[in-house]
Amino acid sequence: MGLNSKIIEAKVMHDRKIPKPNRFRYGIFTFQLDLDELNSVNDRLKLFGNNKFQVFSFYDRDHLNFGKEGIKENFLQYLSEQGVKEKVEKVTLITNLRVFGYVFNPVSFYFAEDKDGNPVCAVVEVGNTFGEMKLYFLGKGSLEQKGFRKKERKYFYVSPFVGLDSEFDFHLDPPKGGKISLRIDAFEKGERVMVTTYTGNARELTDLNLLWMFLKYPFVTLKVIGLIHWQALLLYLKKIPFIRKDDGIDKQRGLHFGRR
Repeated sequence: MGLNSKIIEAKVMHDRKIPKPNRFRYGIFTFQLDLDELNSVNDRLKLFGNNKFQVFSFYDRDHLNFGKEGIKENFLQYLSEQGVKEKVEKVTLITNLRVFGYVFNPVSFYFAEDKDGNPVCAVVEVGNTFGEMKLYFLGKGSLEQKGFRKKERKYFYVSPFVGLDSEFDFHLDPPKGGKISLRIDAFEKGERVMVTTYTGNARELTDLNLLWMFLKYPFVTLKVIGLIHWQALLLYLKKIPFIRKDDGIDKQRGLHFGRR
C-alpha cells in the first residue's frame, strides 16, 4: 500500500515591491507528511528517522508544543484551544526535515481534514532565525471555494525589512492531486510590500527518490538559511530600512516555542 506522505519538489519565489524591487526564485525539495504515517515511514525507509538521527529526520520538538506527547496530539490540542469542534481525522504537514541533523523552517503548513476528506482548518507555523515561532489559525470562516484565505496582523519578527505591524495575506490551497500552491503576501498600510509563493509537485517518498533529491539539492536546509542571509545582505546594501530585533518588542506577540 502506498504512502500518503510525499516528497515535494518545489519552487520558492520572493518578489519585493517596495520601497525597492528585489525578486528571486530558487528550487528546493520539502515534504508533505501524513502525521499518522510517521512511524510507517520510519519503518519502510532506511534514510528517514522519526525522532531519531538519520540522513533525513523528523522531530516532534521542531514544531508546536502544547504539552502532549506527539505532534498530532499537540496539533489537536491547539485546535481545541482555537475552538474547533469538528473531529479531525487526517493532518497533513508541509515542512522541511532535518538533513544530517540540521533544519530551519521559515514556514510550515498544517491542513486538517474530517473523515470525509473535507477541509476543517489550516495552521501556518512561521519561524524566525532566533528560534521563535508563531502560529496563525485559518478556520472554516477563512475557507473559500479554492482554499483558505485570511489577512492577519503579523506581530512577529520575521524579516528586519518588513514592519512588525504589517499584515500577512494567506492564500493556501490544500494539497491535492500531487500539487501544492501556497502564497503569502505582506501588506504595510494597505500596500502590498512583498509576494511569496511556494509551488511544487509530489514525488513518491522512497529511499531512491530521497537520494536523488539530496544529490539534486544537496544540504537543502543549509541552502535555505544561506539564501535568507544572502538576500538580507542585498536588501541592506539597497538601503532598505532595517528593523532590529529589540525594536518594537510590544509588537512581538503570541510567540511559541517547541520542546527544544
